Amino acid sequence: MHRKSILLDLGRRLREARRRAGLTVTELAERAGASRRYVTEAEAGRANLSVLKLCDLAAAVGVPVRDLFEPTLGKWQGERIALVGLRGAGKSTVGRALALALEAPFVELDERVERIAGMTLGELFDLHGEAHFHRLEREALESVLAAGERTVLATGGSIVASTDTFARLKSTCRTVWLRAEPTEHFQRVLEQGDRRPMTNRPRAMAELEAILGARSPLYAQCEFEVSTSEKTPDAIVAELLDRLGIA
Repeated sequence: MHRKSILLDLGRRLREARRRAGLTVTELAERAGASRRYVTEAEAGRANLSVLKLCDLAAAVGVPVRDLFEPTLGKWQGERIALVGLRGAGKSTVGRALALALEAPFVELDERVERIAGMTLGELFDLHGEAHFHRLEREALESVLAAGERTVLATGGSIVASTDTFARLKSTCRTVWLRAEPTEHFQRVLEQGDRRPMTNRPRAMAELEAILGARSPLYAQCEFEVSTSEKTPDAIVAELLDRLGIA
């Protein structure tokens, strides 16, 4: 492999590990005892890193050094891809199309929760509340991970509100934030025939905007984000494959 390619791949894996750890460039630099510029150059593949500094950076993001040297695979092998984002972002539509392109299983995490609970999500929230839902959500995620197969997973919009579950997701899957404008989230839900966002809620749009604003910093902890605005599912899948480095 060409020297420049090695550094570029190393930088990419370091950047991905930092994002999974939820660290900014400044925070990583402080933890590793390096300058912010040094970390920026390393992630861009322009720094000729010493072994000791690599060890410091790997420890700071919480991964073994060997993970930063894992060879880039020319095709998808055994990875799980988790689509994250607010309801109406396109996770189901894009997830099914991506799974088809990869010839991999597609899993809706909320459907797994309903299967475990033996009731719909609406009934689950009404009878047992949000805390119980998140406990079942974690159980559902663990069942998907236990299957040990490559999977495209569409998560519920509130998974980021459960700190431990979201951390588990980031550590076991390649996470992608599917992002859209609030009006698009709202319209897509309505087009699916779901009127619940409007029922007895005159400020539904304002509430949605507030939720998106509060969750955006958490969604941004995903490995990367892809806008679904004004794009076809095929175009989004093509972009995802390119960003994921899957041939």
